[in-house]
Amino acid sequence: MSARNIAFLLAFLASLIYGVSFTVAKDVMPLYIKPFGFIFIRVLGATALFWIAGLFIKKEKIVINDFLRIFLASIFGIALNMLAFFKGLSMTSPISASVIMVTSPIIVLSFATIFLNEKATKKKLSGIFIGMAGAALLIIYGQTFHIGDSEVLGNFLILINATSYALYLILIKNLSKKYHPLTFAKWLYLFGFILIIPFGLREFNEVNWSTIPQSALLSIAFITVFTTFLTYLFNLLAIRKLKPTTLSIFIYLQPVIASSYALIVGSDSLNLIKILATVLIFIGVFLVTRKPKEEPS
Repeated sequence: MSARNIAFLLAFLASLIYGVSFTVAKDVMPLYIKPFGFIFIRVLGATALFWIAGLFIKKEKIVINDFLRIFLASIFGIALNMLAFFKGLSMTSPISASVIMVTSPIIVLSFATIFLNEKATKKKLSGIFIGMAGAALLIIYGQTFHIGDSEVLGNFLILINATSYALYLILIKNLSKKYHPLTFAKWLYLFGFILIIPFGLREFNEVNWSTIPQSALLSIAFITVFTTFLTYLFNLLAIRKLKPTTLSIFIYLQPVIASSYALIVGSDSLNLIKILATVLIFIGVFLVTRKPKEEPS
């Protein structure tokens, strides 16, 4: 398997984990742990895992100037990204949040065109909009909308989250090639955890661990190890071979995976609209991820 195909596989696995995580997180938040307290736990756990894993690779020295870029990446990829999403989600509906999130590949492409000189080809634009149409159709179908004052602010925070993640992908593109992913990630998460402390420490201290059932503890472990540690590692490995726009298109697979998981556990049913939406998403992903003919193998 080529390095590029391995990168695609890792990006797909990250989306697979994210898709399942929406259901898993419901077992924990907000019943047992408040949102910011949950962020504190997952970032603390992932930081520890990255630093432990870093002990098993050759030690690398980070160039002083790169620490600033890693710190900026931790702001946009860890702190602002997670805090804005969880706070926004608590103020708006999951449907509205999901619809706004599907604009992320467009934002990534815009930033990549400006900062990385990535070409916005017709095929890539077509893929993004076809995939976005499929994702929006899958998310919105059968749902009703009611937007109040708090939801407007919540939707704005979700948009900040999407923009923040796009900037993160742009910032890490070159750094991910310069350093081993574990070297980069351990500093990324250390800075991110420091930034999270003022927001999440109080809610973390409020957690009554004795009342949390084993199933919820397993969910916390899953979110920490798989949804945080592994997905960030997979994306860091994938972006070494893929363009930020290509990596971001895998966001469209998350509602498909979430729906598929719901079908497996019997909490959802299949119909023509969902099949059509899934087909559109896969067409969009295919168009964006297909390697241009002019690029060497």
